[in-house]
Amino acid sequence: MSLERPIDPDPYTLLPKADEFTVTSVDVANGEPMSIKHAYDGMGAGGDDVSPQLSWRDFPEETRSFVVTCFDPDAPIPGGFWHWVLVDLPSSVTELATNAGNRSGGGIPAGSFHVPNDMGERAFGGAAPPPNDRPHRYYFVVHAVDIEKLGVDDNTSPAVVSFTLAFHTLARAMIVPTYAH
Repeated sequence: MSLERPIDPDPYTLLPKADEFTVTSVDVANGEPMSIKHAYDGMGAGGDDVSPQLSWRDFPEETRSFVVTCFDPDAPIPGGFWHWVLVDLPSSVTELATNAGNRSGGGIPAGSFHVPNDMGERAFGGAAPPPNDRPHRYYFVVHAVDIEKLGVDDNTSPAVVSFTLAFHTLARAMIVPTYAH
């Protein structure tokens, strides 16, 4: 079976416009392949599920909290694939350390929480594109939010978090590395 298909657009161009701010990482870079340590540790991907370090700055003054997500629009399914959704980070937090999104939950700031990714895990789920598929893009996005609590719980789907963000996002910062298996 061939996985040949059109390349989806940047998914964030399909949303209401938001201001931009800056996110950087010592682990990943725009348009550059990620290390295998950021790949999934299952499905034969051979990785370690290590979330990348992220730092952000120059967000709007009125920011009350942040949401951090990782989305793969190139997954061969309708609607893409959510690898990470971390909700309700306090506005005083401007960095996540390498592997903050681990399954123990010990690396995330107090008051924040994961919702299940599309693998069903409350953690960062690493890259796992099908073998021999083209490189996938992984949109690591920090959303500056206008309220302290998004009003979702740890059973909320990534789609509902994303929908809720459409009404509360002040600005976005993104870094988009790639990965191929």
